[in-house]
Amino acid sequence: MPSNAEAAEIFSLIADLLDVLGEKFKPDAYRRAARSIETLSEDLGRVAARNELRTIPGVGAAIEEKIREYLATGTIPYYERLRREVPPGLAELMRLPGLGPKTARRFWVELGIEGPGELSDAISQGRLLGVKGFGPKKIEQIASALRAATAAPPGGAARLPLEAAFPVAERILRALRAVPGSESIEVAGSFRRRRESVGDLDILATSNTPDAIFDAFSALPDVREVRLRGGTKETVVLANGLQVDLRVVEPDAFGAALQYFTGSKDHNVHLRTIARDRGLKVNEYGVFRGEERVAGRTEEEVYASLGLAWIPPELRENRGEIEAAAKGPLPPLVGPADLTGDLHVHLPSEASAEDIDRLLQEARARHLDYLGIVVAGFGADGRPFALAPAAIARIASARPKGLTVGVAIETDGERSVDLPSGIRADYRVIRPTAAPPGPVAASARGPPALLLAHLGPSPGEPAERVRHWVDRARAEGCALEVGPGPERLDSNGARLAREAGVPIGIPTGVGAAADDPTGPIALGLARRAGTAADEVRVRPPTSSAGSRRPIVSR
Repeated sequence: MPSNAEAAEIFSLIADLLDVLGEKFKPDAYRRAARSIETLSEDLGRVAARNELRTIPGVGAAIEEKIREYLATGTIPYYERLRREVPPGLAELMRLPGLGPKTARRFWVELGIEGPGELSDAISQGRLLGVKGFGPKKIEQIASALRAATAAPPGGAARLPLEAAFPVAERILRALRAVPGSESIEVAGSFRRRRESVGDLDILATSNTPDAIFDAFSALPDVREVRLRGGTKETVVLANGLQVDLRVVEPDAFGAALQYFTGSKDHNVHLRTIARDRGLKVNEYGVFRGEERVAGRTEEEVYASLGLAWIPPELRENRGEIEAAAKGPLPPLVGPADLTGDLHVHLPSEASAEDIDRLLQEARARHLDYLGIVVAGFGADGRPFALAPAAIARIASARPKGLTVGVAIETDGERSVDLPSGIRADYRVIRPTAAPPGPVAASARGPPALLLAHLGPSPGEPAERVRHWVDRARAEGCALEVGPGPERLDSNGARLAREAGVPIGIPTGVGAAADDPTGPIALGLARRAGTAADEVRVRPPTSSAGSRRPIVSR
């Protein structure tokens, strides 16, 4: 059965379509109804069953009829008719940050623009210059939104890379958790599933002072616009165009809301089917048998009520995880405690003895067993790089208690690098500049290769190219590095590596800036690929620096 959130969304879309078609008063009526439905504290279907839909603010006879159609069939004929009257490309324009239905109508009516491609052409041809309301700054904002949308799925909204969304989410969480009276506060949505990009942020909270939470939320320094504020929800748009929704829910429904708004949609649809077969109903308020709520306070009890083990958020994509959870607890995914070392740590080329000591202290404070520091090699541009000889010597001779320190060199798989006399590398990190043609063969020269990193092309590259790196890592007997950004495997690449039996290398973020999200995102992407602890390198061969403790397993 459709939820309140889904019903509210379709009425908001009706309002947008009416705006595009030039209707004067109807859009406001549908938006008011959408806001009322979205902030309703009771399931819409129960209100309809009591014939009390018209007690909801903004719901009259016409909208009541459409609510009942939606509850009964999951669709509204009026909405489908409006969609047919509006060019589909305009819907894509309305999803761009900073653009709305009235601007989309202006593009359509005044300039004959019906989609993102035509708008991009109009900007490049200078057709927006001189149009009222479109100064150079506004035009550049639109052009930027169009560029961001090129990375989105066809027909989808512009999405923000996870590494860009992560610090934003962390700042918001810190601010809200500092509000007196705040209790549970979590980010849900595709962010919690650690999808490589996010369309918006969904934040859930329980609090005995909801107004204080909302006040702090709307007062965040990068909030550009407050779009909606109701009894249980506030929506803002940040300066970068990202929409953030904050919902304050009752403690008894927090687990259900967290599960529902984490998604994915396909995962939730499958759960609703299971619930229906058991005579239950599941939504953001809980799991119900008739009028009785039988689960909802925690995610674990929501899944248990459906005969399922708890499923980690990163796996909730309806790819077989539900069938596996029906058989019992899922195998544990790799977690922070499983990351006992890092093979791929860089220091600035001008690193001093103090910088090295600080890095070693941080590694010990984080209870790492081993640390591999790259001291020299060849960059992606083919140029050699190296730390100062004194710094390399200090790393090679380091013997901090409880920590094995390894000397690593980065190579392109073929060329070697000369280190200061008396020092040799413990292992290689392969940093290929391009995929070599022909069959893949292991490199014979130099110390063992333990990690293949900096893969060059974007992780969105075709699967056959990723398979080349998987084959290369298998031939070298080394791990493949996962992580955010354009030079590491994404979760899909990590999944291909796992299927081929190639271990995963996960950067810990040791030595990085305090707000650098590389470590937690890399761990999340590895979990999203289904990586278990025993699929991560944790026990290496003996260090040439003299320690008999290992650096990484072979």
